[in-house]
Amino acid sequence: MTTIRAAREDDFFRWLTLFEGYAAFYRTPTSDERSVRTWQWIVRGDHGLRAFVAEDADGELIGLAHVRTIAQPLEGTTGLYLDDLFVDQVARGAGVATDLLEYVRSLAAAEGHSGVSWITAEDNTTAQRVYDRIAARTTWVTYEMPARASSPSESDRTDS
Repeated sequence: MTTIRAAREDDFFRWLTLFEGYAAFYRTPTSDERSVRTWQWIVRGDHGLRAFVAEDADGELIGLAHVRTIAQPLEGTTGLYLDDLFVDQVARGAGVATDLLEYVRSLAAAEGHSGVSWITAEDNTTAQRVYDRIAARTTWVTYEMPARASSPSESDRTDS
């Protein structure tokens, strides 16, 4: 049986193992500094970031979900944004990802949010098969732009 619960401060090292596995899965370099910073965001509630973990019957952490509340101006609502979802390789295929997603969906409803949104890598087809069963694929395209070193002019900040 899998239990989904909020991460606790004493979960750090078990969470770290999952977080490092998540970073490795996406071939994203991490460091102790980044990991500790992220954990501090979670335990302090900085940036609204919260972590939920999947725990197996033996008390081992086998999955994680990082979420935060986002405003949805066009709808005049709020939602939960799922920043990260990861299941340990030994637990994949056992419904842990679905359990985490359903927990986050229930959390969104309990908190009065309109829903949950997230992105995934285009080549993560295994995850997409799970997501396609329980969520609607959108037509939005995601862009990223690095921050620039110079300060923006007033006109840059107000243009849309």
